[in-house]
Amino acid sequence: MRRVVGWATSDRLKRDLAVAALRRALVASNPAPGLVHHSDRGSQDCSVDYQALLRKRGLLISMSGRGNCYDNAMVETFFKTIKSELIWPVAWQTRAQAENAAARYIDGFYNPIRRHSSLGFQSPIAYERMARDVS
Repeated sequence: MRRVVGWATSDRLKRDLAVAALRRALVASNPAPGLVHHSDRGSQDCSVDYQALLRKRGLLISMSGRGNCYDNAMVETFFKTIKSELIWPVAWQTRAQAENAAARYIDGFYNPIRRHSSLGFQSPIAYERMARDVS
């Protein structure tokens, strides 16, 4: 049995998968131009396709400083959380199982329900709603 690591069956995240995930996020949230998109300096995030999609939507590109993990602490915390709560405890039989479980976790629990101390103990969706109502 091969254990699925993260989103792929190899140790490497493919650029096409990252671009597809970005497209899905853009369709789901339809952010206004000027939104800051923060990422690390992974090859997927630096790829021409990924950067072009961000620019086409008018999003501002922000990347971590070289060797500075604190620039990306929020995202690193998310990765640690999804790995410890979902990925590591299960020996996935197929990539499709892992992908479906991750999508359900993010869309059905992490964003709408899971409270975050950095957001005043609100879920990300509740925080975004509050931020929209204030502006």
